[in-house]
Amino acid sequence: MEWLTLFRQTLHEMVNVESLRVWMISAGPWFYATMLAIIFCETGLIILPFLPGDSLLFALGALAALAPEVSFHWLLAGLFLAAVAGDAVNYAIGAWVGPRVFRIKRSRLFNPEHLKRASDFYQSHGPKTIVLARFLPIVRTFAPFVAGACGMDYRTFAVYNVFGAAVWVGLCSGAGFLFGNIPVVKNNFEAVVLGIIAVSALPLVIEWLWSWWSRRGMSGTHTSAECADDQSVATPPAA
Repeated sequence: MEWLTLFRQTLHEMVNVESLRVWMISAGPWFYATMLAIIFCETGLIILPFLPGDSLLFALGALAALAPEVSFHWLLAGLFLAAVAGDAVNYAIGAWVGPRVFRIKRSRLFNPEHLKRASDFYQSHGPKTIVLARFLPIVRTFAPFVAGACGMDYRTFAVYNVFGAAVWVGLCSGAGFLFGNIPVVKNNFEAVVLGIIAVSALPLVIEWLWSWWSRRGMSGTHTSAECADDQSVATPPAA
């Protein structure tokens, strides 16, 4: 299990500002290429949802504030392009793989009914899903793939892909740039990142609760109307 320990240590060093600075000095331009590749793969390849996303953006923002040789604006531009390209590739993979995989009618995982339900969902909630999913680990990796698989209009997807990437990269990296080197933040880095993820997930949770409450209210209204109709039928007219 040594490889697992080494892998976990590597992931931890990826989001440690001091380790990133040492890596940046020793690797030079390859450091930036590696960081952009990680963001691209985390958003673009569904087999790599475990790579750091929010935490890496936050750490890179903190690194830019700590190291004057790092251009924060160029770093933001590169991360933004990597995030947009990742989602676009993931959408293309989903569009190519989805129709071929979801043909097995008796498959529990790749049942065509699942694809139909996903398609109906993306028709109604696709744009905001693409944006909000940016802030949810794992969901962020699968959302563009499903969008491609269920045939979401690419022009709509592209617009919200660009918007979501700008908001995600800007907020996470900007928060790291502004607050990442404050002692209390540096000493509780993991907790801060988890807090960012929790706050980012709030709009999606609120949206889900609102939809659930609306469906429940509509169900109650229909039930009351049906009961009233039954009573009117059962009650004979007055003479």
